[in-house]
Formats: sequence, structure tokens, C-alpha cells
Amino acid sequence: MAKDIENVIKKTGEMSLNAKAKAFVPRSSATPTTLEAAAAPKPMSISIGGLSDFQPSPAAKEPAPIAPSAPVAPATEPVAAPAAEFDAALVADGSLPDNAVAEEEMLLDEHFKEHMNVIFIGHVDAGKSTLGGNILYLTDMVDKRTMEKYEREAKEAGRESWYLSWALDTNQEERAKGKTVECGRAFFETSKRRYTILDAPGHKNYVPNMVSGAAQADVAVLVISARKGEFETGFERGGQTCEHAVLVKTAGVRTLVVAINKMDDPTVGWDKSRYDEIITKLTPFLKKTGYNPKTNVIFIPLSGFTGAGVKDRVGNACPWYQGASLLETLDGLQAVERKINGPLRIPISESYCEMGTIVSGKIESGHICVNQKVMIMPKRRVCEISNIYGMNEAEEQSAISGDNVRIKLRGIKDDVVQNGFVIVDCKYPSHSICEFDALLAIYETKKIITTGFKSVLHVHTATEEITLSKLLHKVNSKNQRSRMPPQFIKQGEMCIVRI
Repeated sequence: MAKDIENVIKKTGEMSLNAKAKAFVPRSSATPTTLEAAAAPKPMSISIGGLSDFQPSPAAKEPAPIAPSAPVAPATEPVAAPAAEFDAALVADGSLPDNAVAEEEMLLDEHFKEHMNVIFIGHVDAGKSTLGGNILYLTDMVDKRTMEKYEREAKEAGRESWYLSWALDTNQEERAKGKTVECGRAFFETSKRRYTILDAPGHKNYVPNMVSGAAQADVAVLVISARKGEFETGFERGGQTCEHAVLVKTAGVRTLVVAINKMDDPTVGWDKSRYDEIITKLTPFLKKTGYNPKTNVIFIPLSGFTGAGVKDRVGNACPWYQGASLLETLDGLQAVERKINGPLRIPISESYCEMGTIVSGKIESGHICVNQKVMIMPKRRVCEISNIYGMNEAEEQSAISGDNVRIKLRGIKDDVVQNGFVIVDCKYPSHSICEFDALLAIYETKKIITTGFKSVLHVHTATEEITLSKLLHKVNSKNQRSRMPPQFIKQGEMCIVRI
């Protein structure tokens, strides 16, 4: 992690990798007249590493955009100005035309249940996969016969208590080691919403896989082990609890549900003092990370293994807690705003060949339908959607913003598509740039950072090797910029840099 960079776009940054930025629904009245004006890079916020004591001033606003140099665009493939074209499709007051409104209403009728992407994060062995597997069982997404098969196989392998996690950890390596490696994906449904579970790996060696899952999440469930010693290992001794909380925040996840797991453990026994102790230690850190404990953080005691507090409320086992269960809490969260009629943006998280080219990812903006022509950026290759697979591999005729889908493409080979590429509408393509300015916040590093520093940039599902070509302005806690470019930056500082 010494050279890993995790970022979240705070201002409009019109680049092909940026699928979660507000630039995807451009409604500005200004119309770019040149390529340079249309694709000018904007400041973006990036974090290095994980935990630190650095906390920007909450009252400070992001610095006003500086005047960057023109981005480097491919000479042979001129980039259109999608923002101007999309603005031209709007009526005078900035609203959508009547036909677009009617289309949006039709799609909402077809997809009447809201879809929400939930990522399970936390230290290794906190019980994330077990909790996720039990949710699938309690919501009838995994039948009793299959779960009994997993229990029998786990018992034969000497891993009797792991059988619930096998509903999410499907490959033999993960089952043998008891560690999630890839970011698992599964679906379940309640009476109110449809959900995608993103089961993030907890081991520090697989943080890049966790980052790719965080980029697709709307809500994060931070799983904490209440067992004596395990919470302290994950939180106080350099565990992944703190780093995961920082990474999902920088990925743009605003709501955090803290599931205090293993409350039924003999070392805990649903003890309220242990529950209060964990909350007391976690709250200051989460507040420093940027979460508001009163509005954005919810604490729930539960047992992922027995299912107490997961679907139904805890009841008599925990008389001091009268709050909602985990699934009731998720159903009660505020609806996520979706840009159903925005320009199409689908960052590709996975691609492979299976009787054709298959890609998967979350629709960040817009909507798709079968036989629709789309473009793969930044290669600018036009292809056609032949099939859409939704929950449990069911074929769908359409999908809207927020859905996590698999798509079969016609007219393109799988070796052309890479993770991090973006599926866009042919009429409103995204920009492709090779250089942009960013607001960099240094959370953790043991070295000073100077011009020429090389690192790895994680932006949505893309992972790119980058170089800091210039240090432009150091920014203090009062949002003031330095006049002269700094010679170096270190942990706890903010700087506008050119990447």
C-alpha cells in the first residue's frame, strides 16, 4: 500500500475513467467551443494509503479550479464534446423533454424495486462472508438443501463453522484458506428493495480487490468482531478495519452501517458494556474519517452465524437493544438518487470470453436495453448489446442506473476490452485524457513525495500506473493555496498536483 493511491472525484472531471463524477449529467449552460475547453481537467481528491491522524477542516471547501494546461488527447481520434451535446437535448429550463420523461417513467415501472449495492468490509475473520451467506439463506436465495450440502462438506474438511461463508466463497482456494480473495458478488431481495452483496476481502494483501468493490457500492456494512482480542487486532494494531473505512469514504460511500458481529460469542455474551466500548472507540475515528456519527453511521449488534439481528430483531437474547435488524435498517435507508436519463456510463469491473464477450459492472448513469449500440472508451470501439443478465443470471430486456449487471456484447473481441474501460452512449461519449490536476490528500506515507513520484491510481474499476509530473500548490486547512509550488509534500498535507 506504500504506493497505492485511492481517489474520489469531488468536482466534475470529464475523463473516460471517471464514471461516478457529476460530470456524467452535465447541465451547465456553458458550451465548450474547443477540445481543450471541453476536456479541461478539474481538481479531484485522492488519498494515499489508509489511516492517519490527518483531518481536513470540515468548514473548508474545495479550492476553486486552477488553470491547468490542455489535456493530452489522441491525435488520430478527436474527442467530441458530450457535455455540449447533452445540454442541447435539454429544454430551456434545464429539464428533460417530454419523451425522455415518459421513457424514464416506463423504465421505473419496469424496475419498480429500487436496487442497492451493499459492500461488506472489515478486518479478516470478522465474519463478513458468514454474515453474507446467512443473509442469502434467510432471504431464500440459497435453499436449505444446498446449505446442508455446504455444512456436510465443511464438516468433512474440518471447517464446520465456515459453511455459511461457502455460499459466497465459491472457489476451492478461498474455502481451503477461509479467506476471501476476490470481491464476491451475490443478490438477494426483500419486500422493498433488490440488493447486490459485494463481499470484500479483509486481508491486506487483497486491498486492490476491495477497492474495485468499493467503487460499485452505494452503502457499506463495516463488520466488527466483538470477540475479545479480535476487535483490538483489527482496530488498534494496524488492522484493516480503519483502512477499509477510509477507502470506502474516499470511494464516495456516504452511509456506513456498523455491524458489531459475534455478540453471541462466550467471551461477549451479548454484554452491553462490550458493545458500548466498541462504539466509544470507533466513533471518534469515523468522525475524523469524514462520517457524521449522528446522520451517516448506524450501529447494530448481531450474530452473523446464528442470524440473530440479521433478518429478525434480536429479541430476548439482547433486551437492552430494541432497534431494527440489519435488513430492516437497509430497507429504511434513504433512496439513492439515480441518473436514469443521464449519459450512459458503465465502468467495466470484469471481462471474459464465454460464447462471446461478457463484461460486468455497475451502471453509474443512464440505462441500457437489448440491441442497443454502445461505445467502449477509450478505444472508441462501437459494439452492440446482445444480452443483459441481472439477478441470479436472469435475462433482462433493460437495466437502469444503479443495477449491477453482466452484459454480452456483439461485434467486439474480449481481448480488446479491459477492466477500467467504460461503456458509453455513442451520441454522448466520455472524454479521454492523459493528464489532469488533482487535489491530493496524503493520509499515510513514510517518505516525502516530490515531482516524478510514481504510484498506482485506483479510479473506479481502473488501475493505472501514474507519475506526479508537477506539484502546483500546497493547500492548508483554511483552504489557502501557496503561491510558489512546493518542493515536496509529506503525510498530513494537501497539495494540488498534476498527474
